[in-house]
Amino acid sequence: MKKILSFCFILLAGLLCQSPAMAAHGISIDGQLKYAADFSHFDYASPRAVKGGDLILHDLGSFDKMNPYTLKGTAAAGLTDFVFETLAVASLDEPFAEYGLIAKNIEVAEDRLSITYTIDERAQFSDGSPITPEDVKFSLETLKSSVAHPFYQTYLQDISAAEIVDSNRVKFRFKQTNREIHMIASQLPVFSKKFYENHPFDESSLTPPLGSGPYIVDTVNSGKSISYRRNPHYWAKDHPCRKGIFNFDTITFKYFKDQIVSVEAFKAHNFDFMYINIAKQWARDLTGPKFDDGRIKKEYLDHMNNAGMQGFVFNTRRSFFKDRCVRKALGLAFDFEQTNKTLFFDQYTRSNSYFSNSELAATGLPQGLELSYLEPFRDQLPPEVFTTPLTPVSGGSRRQVRNNLRQARELLQKAGWSIKDGVLRDKEGLPFQFEILLVSPSFERVMASYVKNLKILGIQASYRTIDPALYIRHLRNFDFDMTVKVFGQSQSPGNEQRDYWSSAAAEQSGSQNLIGIRDPIVDNLVNRIVYAASQEELTAACRALDRVLWYGYYVVPNWYVARHRVVYWNIFEKPKIQPLYYSPMQALMTWWVK
Repeated sequence: MKKILSFCFILLAGLLCQSPAMAAHGISIDGQLKYAADFSHFDYASPRAVKGGDLILHDLGSFDKMNPYTLKGTAAAGLTDFVFETLAVASLDEPFAEYGLIAKNIEVAEDRLSITYTIDERAQFSDGSPITPEDVKFSLETLKSSVAHPFYQTYLQDISAAEIVDSNRVKFRFKQTNREIHMIASQLPVFSKKFYENHPFDESSLTPPLGSGPYIVDTVNSGKSISYRRNPHYWAKDHPCRKGIFNFDTITFKYFKDQIVSVEAFKAHNFDFMYINIAKQWARDLTGPKFDDGRIKKEYLDHMNNAGMQGFVFNTRRSFFKDRCVRKALGLAFDFEQTNKTLFFDQYTRSNSYFSNSELAATGLPQGLELSYLEPFRDQLPPEVFTTPLTPVSGGSRRQVRNNLRQARELLQKAGWSIKDGVLRDKEGLPFQFEILLVSPSFERVMASYVKNLKILGIQASYRTIDPALYIRHLRNFDFDMTVKVFGQSQSPGNEQRDYWSSAAAEQSGSQNLIGIRDPIVDNLVNRIVYAASQEELTAACRALDRVLWYGYYVVPNWYVARHRVVYWNIFEKPKIQPLYYSPMQALMTWWVK
């Protein structure tokens, strides 16, 4: 199950812990709720948090719209976190639970084919207008329509309709049972019907949106910065799901060209907090007197997140990447161990699964229920799916790299490629050449060594870094040969897997199926994940899918780090307890200014 916020886009066996005939303050998948109906606050949020102060953050590129739920354009940072709210919110110290926010009571029908929400009578938009069942119905219908980002049509497809029950209740009907559909439905962001009747939902504009969240848009400097001001009349400021959270009076995002420029701006205190995803910056660039004397803090934040998969993605819509042997060969050319040692200061762990750092990752050989899911397709799947544990290519020494490249050359010859005049060519004499599209200059160092190894194979690969907005447009239209992509995973994968891997998503502009996978076996396993009736079935389906994707060689697996790396100016206080399943931004929203 994907937890909708940034991208995020960020991030679930059993029956509900409450009686199916009773409304409840929260819902779960595993039959457990940590917090009782009378809870005062989440443990990772402090009731002693002080409201006040100004927070300055950064983002990359630019923005040109104020609606993060549409396809066209780039939305300003912070809108989903600060302006829009959902029917329920996830607990960050439980993997499978949500608690009512706009919905004060949540009732799942005994047959699990519908869910009814009772709207909190205090819930209102920032202009003081109440949130009504009509707004909720409008929100669902809008996100399922063509005016919203196509992701939502896929993600919400098992919700068939919304019905207004009375002046305070709305019911969603489901097409079929799905163990997490009540959780997905409860993630629905609620829009003002009246506002969007006057401002078309799919209109690309910088008109500040009307939401019910803790902040309102204050000032906008087109493409360069956006500031949010805490709403003093915020309806849920004393709500247990909000107590001790969203403590800053103002939050401002400044936009920078790239992460390299951003680090220097951070050290000059142009902004206050930064999440680091570049190893060199963590090891070499974020040092000096300001760190030594404590003015700037450098800290690991431990978490229990599923790391998913990051990799160099093959666009199989390109003819030269259609052959599995070719993709395997190109994977053999990447020397992770040497890259980790020379460029990453040995900070990373090699990705060994599409569910890395998770019990959902396939291990050993398939057996039991997992094997039963794969067995009907034995004759159509690569033998390795059944005979070989998921094992990343091993490099690190000249001898091993030579062996890997020798294997790669044999695979390419098997696929019909041969070297002529130092260039790898197909049977018609056309050269094997492609471009790697990048959005971060920091990846150029990684690609330099990879491209060098590809050149030994006779492959003419190049790489190019482009503007973030242009990069997004290329990816939305699948206009690239290879790129770098993170396929993030939650603790309970579900409907979002359709957007990642399904045949339907391969044809849908804006989907996350950048690879272009069109495989009925993958579709079958994705459906087993979506409609798993127990944790056992979910785990087996995820592991089976993991093996099929891995031995499809759709990506060159990269790496992950099982901790958040953050730096911040020493101006904050924070709770004694931190969450378990969270993003750095979610943790930051529980902090406050000293």
